[in-house]
Amino acid sequence: MSLKLYFSPGACSFVPHCMLQLAGVAYEPVMVKLHKGEQHEADYKAINPRAQVPVLVDDGQVITQIVAIVLYLDQKFPEAKFLPTSPMARAKAIETLAWMNNTVHPTFTHIFMPQKFSEQADVQANLKEFNAQVYKGLLFELESLVRATTPRAWLSGDQLGPLDAYALTLTRWGSIAGIDPSAYALLWAHIQKIANDKSVGEVIARERLQLNLFKA
Repeated sequence: MSLKLYFSPGACSFVPHCMLQLAGVAYEPVMVKLHKGEQHEADYKAINPRAQVPVLVDDGQVITQIVAIVLYLDQKFPEAKFLPTSPMARAKAIETLAWMNNTVHPTFTHIFMPQKFSEQADVQANLKEFNAQVYKGLLFELESLVRATTPRAWLSGDQLGPLDAYALTLTRWGSIAGIDPSAYALLWAHIQKIANDKSVGEVIARERLQLNLFKA
């Protein structure tokens, strides 16, 4: 099997995981248990020295970083129509993908892993509290993107794609951060629609994900 995806349940690797499933192609999913530190083992660091997921391997060639992987899969499987082909629509879709990856994603990292940014417990607590508030605003922004899809069915057009899978991931992370996703009615309805897709549902089942982890 030429395609291999290294993923961790609930991580941003969910995005290419969904893309491969949606494309209906043969691939080997390889789970990396981040909570057990498997990303730091020598065998895995030989593949990705940065010790991160996702990693896509195609015929022995390694691709890291979610934006690079998304764009690669979009071009490798054009029949899946993951991203628009017209220049402006494609640029706007990549703009949203980049925002998700360079703004929303690292904001959650400051909540979930504040120890990466300070060794001081009080600073870590402040980082979590501050960025949780920032994250609430980012979810409102994400909801506004969903609102703007009308009359399109999905975030980047007529086909379910990587922006939708990333939106599901980011919304789920918000519930981990103590943010009730049902407070964002339009966004939460969109997430339910994504999760109800057969291929996405297969990925959710493989990763054993619970969409809403919010606890009052």
